Amino acid sequence: MKPFPTTIYVTRPLLPPLEAVTRRLAEVWSTQWLTNAGAQHDALEAAVRRYLDVRELSLFNNGTIALLCAIRALDLTGEVVTTPFTFPATPHVLSWSGITPVFADIDPLRLTLDAERVEERITPKTTGILAVHVYGVPCDVDALQNVASRHGLKVVYDAAHAFGAKLHGRGIGSFGDASMFSFHATKLFHTAEGGAIACADPTLRQRIDRLKNFGIADQETVNAVGLNGKMNELQAALGLAVLDCMAEELETRRRILSTYRRLLGGVPGISLMPEVDGAEGSGQYCVIRVNASEFGRSRDDLHSELKSYNVHARKYFYPLCSDYPMYRGMPSSDPSGLPVARKAVNEVLCLPLYGGLPMPAVEQICEIVVSQRCPA
Repeated sequence: MKPFPTTIYVTRPLLPPLEAVTRRLAEVWSTQWLTNAGAQHDALEAAVRRYLDVRELSLFNNGTIALLCAIRALDLTGEVVTTPFTFPATPHVLSWSGITPVFADIDPLRLTLDAERVEERITPKTTGILAVHVYGVPCDVDALQNVASRHGLKVVYDAAHAFGAKLHGRGIGSFGDASMFSFHATKLFHTAEGGAIACADPTLRQRIDRLKNFGIADQETVNAVGLNGKMNELQAALGLAVLDCMAEELETRRRILSTYRRLLGGVPGISLMPEVDGAEGSGQYCVIRVNASEFGRSRDDLHSELKSYNVHARKYFYPLCSDYPMYRGMPSSDPSGLPVARKAVNEVLCLPLYGGLPMPAVEQICEIVVSQRCPA
């Protein structure tokens, strides 16, 4: 097989027709209202709230700022238990908030926080759990909530990968005390940069709204230490145009995912992420795990070989956050306490997935993967 003539990246942003974006930008120009909750912002906030099937939603300029505001709004302090198997933003928002992230091991199949391991990490200083719906696979929300309820803890979900995911017919953002969604350009739904916090409590939503606007209550009153997390009208206009394209994009991604499952599902040493009972996935990632002893080559070998064919897969999430210099000295980062995460981080590989990826390219990527197997 020959390498692809142009690079195939792990994802590409969903770009709506330029005229659709231009039409909405013309509306912004006509109002001369560029930020501070204009018409585009309010329309997108309502539309996304309906799409995600959540009670309350607050838009942000990015997901990290959104998560920071959720943590502050919920008064989390001391220690918060989280996962080492995630994007750096997850533990970083805790550290930025003066909170100690405490890493717990993950479920061997879902790769999300293991509730039993979480409970082992709880101390008198623990105030919350920050869990991640990794790759859009739902956490065991019932088990985590049971742990939280027993110990009087708040539950925050990093749902950056889980836009549109559902569990037992409910929007994934309806679980826990608050959920953050990322609208970065690499995500299925995006506003170039952006994010949101979903919750069920109107009072909490009001506090979040105030915190993202410098703590301003009215023109003469500032009653909280806030920051600037507002989404502007240009981001919102793009988001509304992207949202119009979501149904077609998601349908195409699901066909691609089905092809990956059909062509790779029976390959010894290759496994795909499980489909959780009662869950409707987000279509965000196609993730395989490479068992080196069965496949005959390591994940890193396969990653390098794909790159030689001009296919840029990604080792999400390598290395573990607990291996970062700022965290590796913490007791909870001890490798002996994170055996499942340490195994998974050396096996996972995200394959290209986006609506514009031609099906013949998907099939060729699968051929490359299969060709690299070296049975004993």
